[in-house]
Amino acid sequence: MEVLKRAREIEREGRRVIHFEVGEPDFPTASVIVEAAKRALDDGHTGYTEALGIPELRNAIADDYRLRFGINIESRRIAVTSGASGALNLLFSVLLNPGDKVLMSDPGYPCNEAFVRVVGGEPIRMPVDESTGYQPTVEIVKERWTADTVGVVLATPSNPTGSMIQKEQLKSINEFLAEREAFVLVDEIYQGLVYEPDLDAVATSSLAIDPELIVVNSFSKYFGMTGWRLGWCVVPNSLIEALERAAQNLYIAPSIVAQYAALAAYSPEGLGVSEERRTRFQRRRDLMYRGLCDAGLEVPLKPEGAIYLYANISSCGLDSETFSSRLIEEYQVAVTPGTDFGSHRAHEYVRFAYTAAEDDIRRGSELIGRAVRRFRNEI
Repeated sequence: MEVLKRAREIEREGRRVIHFEVGEPDFPTASVIVEAAKRALDDGHTGYTEALGIPELRNAIADDYRLRFGINIESRRIAVTSGASGALNLLFSVLLNPGDKVLMSDPGYPCNEAFVRVVGGEPIRMPVDESTGYQPTVEIVKERWTADTVGVVLATPSNPTGSMIQKEQLKSINEFLAEREAFVLVDEIYQGLVYEPDLDAVATSSLAIDPELIVVNSFSKYFGMTGWRLGWCVVPNSLIEALERAAQNLYIAPSIVAQYAALAAYSPEGLGVSEERRTRFQRRRDLMYRGLCDAGLEVPLKPEGAIYLYANISSCGLDSETFSSRLIEEYQVAVTPGTDFGSHRAHEYVRFAYTAAEDDIRRGSELIGRAVRRFRNEI
């Protein structure tokens, strides 16, 4: 956020910034979704809904799992939430007691640690890197496991690396936790943004491995509805009543307008727009991957999903925060330092979000190449 703040200051000075720091699709919400929201308002949908969402949307999500991914999920197990963040807050409020430990990847999405701490839990980082495809293995889980550990949070595709967990990795971790009556929570908010996955990767949903897993998803990324603040989670039947009580107390209900708008995301037109944008993100990924490699940076993993590349910048002789600061000040290219996402080798890495137009990616990659050559000459 400091990078974004500085970028806006530079833009107010009249200089142009190329944005690779923002983890938000740059496309506006599809018009079919916007029009559905307008109709909802015209039809008088302005009040509270059921705490876990309108039945029509819960049914639509269940139908999507069945029709697109071949996974049968009862709609009563689906809770519509105020964004994926709302889902995580609700889930940790019903899953954790003070002092409980939860394992999560390092690097990983930083807010997960805050969600655990806010209910008195203790996040425990699991260092991962290119040697494990930036995903934890069952061996890593076992190393960090203690008597007061109650669950593991995974992400596929992940932020900041775009990596996807392998099926056997997930199965082994799930079996280990099942033996200890612990939970596995999988962040799948980039589920729709998957490109040419490895055949051994979990390319649709972790629910295909075990329908009793806890899965969190969102309308923000694939459907381009970031500001609408709408997400969902799929939970075992044993959790749904507690989740409903927590939702009633903490949020009352998700936005009714956003829910009726989201129904249109599952229309043929809505899915068509999302798929067309997915292919554009794939082109951007390929373009930025080539651009960063040509610039002289090491990109250990060509991401199979999400909207990010995680590059090693240590050959420039700078830590990630200095690299990011100099890149925006001297070249007006905004990127996110690895220290935002954990501590494991964080000073060696920078995250690049390919949420910019292709011309900006080309221009930004050229400027990054200039910066890299300059920084190396200064060593």
